[in-house]
Amino acid sequence: MMTGFVYILASASRTIYVGVTSNLERRVWEHKTLFYAGFTKEHYVTKLVYIAEFPRIDDAIAWEKAIKGKARQKKIARIEAQNPRWNVLAWNWFDDGEVPPTPSSSSSPYPAGPDSSAPPSE
Repeated sequence: MMTGFVYILASASRTIYVGVTSNLERRVWEHKTLFYAGFTKEHYVTKLVYIAEFPRIDDAIAWEKAIKGKARQKKIARIEAQNPRWNVLAWNWFDDGEVPPTPSSSSSPYPAGPDSSAPPSE
């Protein structure tokens, strides 16, 4: 089964967006370049501030839905537990205009997601 990632992006004003993907680098590039119309383009939400990796995409999807159902303060607490300064985690991932390749390795530098059998902590 495919690996999945839950990620949170932020704007300069800290508007946040929670997403899920099986190809984190490509999806972050799409947000960063405002490739698609929608919320992140409208609010310029392009800075990757949170990552959680899951061994299965369906676990990542379930976690994303659980996070999206939480209050904004819970999302902020999750970001700050991993990234207290809200540093841009993808600051050096791309050259301008470069489309990232599909990942081919099974080892990952991204943080592991929480135990998918447990609901998100309060």
